[in-house]
Amino acid sequence: MTATLDVTEVRDAVADLLADRVTPAVLEDAEREGWAAGVWEPLHAGGFTTVGVPEAAGGAGGSVAEACAVLEAAGAASAPVPVAETGLLAGRLLAAAGIALPDGPLTTGTGEVSFDGRALSGRLARVAWARQAARIVLIADGADGADAADGADGADGSPVVAVVDPAAARITPGTNLAGEPRDAVDLDGVVPETTAPAPADAREALARRGALARAAMIAGAARRVGELTVAYTGERVQFGRPVSRFPAVADHLVRIAEQVELAAIAARSAAASARDGEPAALEVAAASAVASEAAGLVAAAAHQATGAMGVTREFALGVLTRRLWSWRDEWGGERAWSTRLGHTLAAGGPEALWPTLSRGVRG
Repeated sequence: MTATLDVTEVRDAVADLLADRVTPAVLEDAEREGWAAGVWEPLHAGGFTTVGVPEAAGGAGGSVAEACAVLEAAGAASAPVPVAETGLLAGRLLAAAGIALPDGPLTTGTGEVSFDGRALSGRLARVAWARQAARIVLIADGADGADAADGADGADGSPVVAVVDPAAARITPGTNLAGEPRDAVDLDGVVPETTAPAPADAREALARRGALARAAMIAGAARRVGELTVAYTGERVQFGRPVSRFPAVADHLVRIAEQVELAAIAARSAAASARDGEPAALEVAAASAVASEAAGLVAAAAHQATGAMGVTREFALGVLTRRLWSWRDEWGGERAWSTRLGHTLAAGGPEALWPTLSRGVRG
């Protein structure tokens, strides 16, 4: 069995599992309640929430490409659960630090947080599903000198990976445009349950995986937007013919199709670039930049093609496009990763540009 077939089978299996579980009623309830337990439980029971996390660390095993296949399907279904956060983000961060995976939904976030060997201080902003998570996993700066506890992790000033019970933190609820939880987490005085020294590149690796996760979710959601738009414009008749046959609408459909394929190719290529569980920096920068731009273009073209119908509650389009607009700005967003991509290419000099573009590099 080829790796490509394995990835396709994973994507199809998750899509089949979610098909009759993520309904308009479930999504509406999730916006009120913060998540959908009835969606999380079968995904978790099937091992799909920890694909990409080594079995030795308590995960389901599998490659980054398989993890991104799960996320593509979850994105296409608008699954209101922390699949990316539990596996590819928090789960892999724990595995890299040698900490066993706790059971249940996990999340992680970024912010200015420090650890003095006893307790944490600082704040995480816009943490996905913090109030619903069983544990929050984070990277904190260690303390040195008089402020550090003797013999504690981070006592030499090096960063640590910390596991926190959300009940011990002060959480201020928030949401993104799609109604998904994005909470502020105040950690001042919180004693972590577990700490371990963080790998040297832990923050950079987490940022890359976060950007890749959102690119994969965007690719899935964009493809579903395309399917809905094609179906609607093919069925809607105006002046005696389907609106898809009008040149202006057909132009929108072509633009959507182009961007959907670009986003999928970029995300899948970045996922396939992973070595030892970590995707390559250049490929992730390209995938994030391409997928983030595609998100905006696909959403705009779909709403143009469907008109007022696209913003009604009875049509699924708005659920997806609100996620596209939200996800494109998370874990860096188009501008940050485009800038990083440009700097990386420029640093190689003019002679390296074409070989880099044609063969790819790891960075």
